[in-house]
Amino acid sequence: MRCRICGHDGVQPFLDLGKTPLSDGLVRPENLGGPEPRYPLEVAFCPGCKIVHILEDVAQEILFPEDYPYFSSFSEHLLAHSRRHALGLVEGRGLGAGSLVVELASNDGYLLQNFVEAGVPVLGIDPAPAQVAQANANGVRSICEFFGVELAERLVAGDYGDLGPLQADAIVANNVCAHVPDLNGFVAGMKLLLKPGGVITVENPWVRDLIDHCEFDTIYHEHLYYHSCAGWARLAERHGLHLNHVEYFPDLHGGTLRWHLAHEPARTPALDAALADEQSIGLDTFAYYEGFAKRVEQLKADLLGLLRGLRAEGATIAAYGAAAKGSTMLNYVGIGTDLVDFVVDRNPHKQGLLMPGTHQPILDVDALLERRPDYTLILAWNFKDEIMRQQSAYDDAGGRFIVPVPRPEVVS
Repeated sequence: MRCRICGHDGVQPFLDLGKTPLSDGLVRPENLGGPEPRYPLEVAFCPGCKIVHILEDVAQEILFPEDYPYFSSFSEHLLAHSRRHALGLVEGRGLGAGSLVVELASNDGYLLQNFVEAGVPVLGIDPAPAQVAQANANGVRSICEFFGVELAERLVAGDYGDLGPLQADAIVANNVCAHVPDLNGFVAGMKLLLKPGGVITVENPWVRDLIDHCEFDTIYHEHLYYHSCAGWARLAERHGLHLNHVEYFPDLHGGTLRWHLAHEPARTPALDAALADEQSIGLDTFAYYEGFAKRVEQLKADLLGLLRGLRAEGATIAAYGAAAKGSTMLNYVGIGTDLVDFVVDRNPHKQGLLMPGTHQPILDVDALLERRPDYTLILAWNFKDEIMRQQSAYDDAGGRFIVPVPRPEVVS
């Protein structure tokens, strides 16, 4: 019950999702029936640093094994968002051939490739071997490491391979700060790696959207933290950085904030307004989170009732998106193969495997038109508009979609 960030000895739990398998622990068919560990999944608010986090630690080597299946390049929406981000930094910061951009959790180089095209040197850092190999094959210089103070010190000192001493004009850390056990070391490492006058941009889903829109399925063991402006202002200050600006993207991952940090203070009215807004709704108090568990239980009951009712009428049901949030949704709600027959996903690295815990087979998206299920539950609801556009032929053929969050509803 001690906060892993600030050490506060009185964090306050507010949601218990029980014991669940690892959300990216996809099962090989030949291993079905073998051991499939489950871990407690409980969430708490820290009144000290104002950051929400889960209480159970799972080793990073278990969470992110060599066959880690997530590749960023399969979402058109994310690729377009990332390109705008990169080109905005190039123009706004005047980046060029003498600059360096470092991305932490760079995955398969999906974002850094935009800097490469613009003639800006890059370095990607990611712990997943297959993704780093893909990035390097695509011409995005990347190394396979977990980032923290130790690696930052080696890079700055020139003690890493043949890279030579380096510091970054811009550091990008998108959708990674929820995953890092030693978040203090991660932020301290960014401070070391950043040049004077440089900028750090950090993107994470906003905890306000999680609570307000009942996005409980974004909670899983790989996501240790759930962030706010209030929490990041304190975190930056603890490590000698300044949180200066914030942007909001309501249509990305269910609601995402982008923070801008630097060595020097340059606070904007947008950040002042965001901090005041969070304080006005009590986001920095436990009271804001207290009733969340009851709303999650209601969503579970409503979704189960909908799926069971459709099955009783003889309907066939599939699901779209073998994503981490899909695993939380299926396992917490109790959606097995008796309710959902199979899951489709565009990522070929996931096809042919089975969903964690509930064991639906993962197929290519073509299966929706080939098998024509009456309904498709969109587990990757954060990309629902993109998915429904892609599957317009399925819709035209009479298929209907179920969006589970913020409340279950049938759409077409």
